[in-house]
Amino acid sequence: MKTIIEPFKIKMVEPIKMTTREQRNNIVLAAGHNPFLIRAEDVLIDLLTDSGTSSMSDRQWAELMMGDESYAGSRSYFKFEETIRDITGYEYIIPTHQGRAAERILFSITTKEGDIIPNNTHFDTTRANIEYNKALALDLVTAEGRDPETRLPFKGNIDIEAVGKLLEGTSLSRIPMGMMTVTNNASGGQPVSMANIRAMSELLHSKGIPFIFDACRFAENCYFIKTREPGYEDKSLKDIAREMFSYGDGCTMSAKKDAFANMGGFLALNNKEWADKAKTLLILTEGFSTYGGLAGRDLAAIAQGLKEILEEDYMQYRVRSTAYLGDNLERVGVPTFVPAGGHAIYIDAKRMLPHIPPKHLPGQALCVELYLEAGIRAVEIGSVMFGKTDAETGDFVPGQNELVRLALPRRVYTQSHMDYIIEALENLSKRKDEIRGMQFDYEAPILRHFTSTFSWV
Repeated sequence: MKTIIEPFKIKMVEPIKMTTREQRNNIVLAAGHNPFLIRAEDVLIDLLTDSGTSSMSDRQWAELMMGDESYAGSRSYFKFEETIRDITGYEYIIPTHQGRAAERILFSITTKEGDIIPNNTHFDTTRANIEYNKALALDLVTAEGRDPETRLPFKGNIDIEAVGKLLEGTSLSRIPMGMMTVTNNASGGQPVSMANIRAMSELLHSKGIPFIFDACRFAENCYFIKTREPGYEDKSLKDIAREMFSYGDGCTMSAKKDAFANMGGFLALNNKEWADKAKTLLILTEGFSTYGGLAGRDLAAIAQGLKEILEEDYMQYRVRSTAYLGDNLERVGVPTFVPAGGHAIYIDAKRMLPHIPPKHLPGQALCVELYLEAGIRAVEIGSVMFGKTDAETGDFVPGQNELVRLALPRRVYTQSHMDYIIEALENLSKRKDEIRGMQFDYEAPILRHFTSTFSWV
């Protein structure tokens, strides 16, 4: 069949508020032209993030009702631990309230000033937690992965040759670990091949360096391996995940992505020394080692969600529905990062708005215009999120790309919502020459996209 239907039925709905353009203009002005500062009730279709915004299944809701809220050693924790260990193979499972907490703990116990952590592309909180420890978050995605227009199956791959040169030219004591983000969120949500993961693992381990995954969207990456990499077409997603994780020594994960959960995450490790240190810091700042800042009901819902994300009917729908949005935006002349990833479509604001230079933040301008046009909230992934001002020269340093991410919450929106998004962007494309650039009014010192404010140039 050509039509891929949602592999679920809707049991409960939530109303959304319709607004006029005049109302939206007042709303975004009050928010300092920052989509993060707009109240959710004033958003018609919310594509700001796929993190914590999914709809849970009836089975997850059932797990919520059966959650064990014991402070120590709860039944829900052991269900959580067993499920994660079954998928990843890692020995020590440490719950956290979300992915950035796992990152903070990991880098706090492993990273010192002057260290270097290579990755295909670090996302925002990963980079911020590394830089907070005065270390360097080094992005080494392949050249093809930096090009929005190149069509290749695994544009999220890391540049193995560049990693090799780093290891040969740097004291290994300065490289506490290598990382891989699957899928590669900051570079168009592109997947990483198993061959690339295996090569990274062999290279790092040959030098005695641990290999850690940022596994927020591991299941989506596994689906791309199954459908795009020869030799995996007959394997289950769970078996592919097990092989992928076997090449690493641990992972961080925000369960708010591929576990359908509204809150939660974990750090999984094979290194007992790291795990013991992590648990000490967890107890100090998050909670006891068998709840880590989460309620028992959250742990149980995450365990169930991790089982559901590996169902192939769902993953086929997820990837095909995302591609539907991307294909139709391309049809109406909106340039995107191709091919479509699993969790989001990334509009190439640099190509769509070539009259706006990076210093005038074309991605931010497009985000604001999209909200004004149709009440759709998206997020800039460009010079607001990843650009900076050179501390010595004061010069503006742009981000690698100027993208606008349309992140699709899991099991939330239907095809008619996608068609509305396509229509809104087609309208914007027709008057794109009228869109002006933006400038910072207030520039936050860290993770500036969350709280900075802007005005039109």
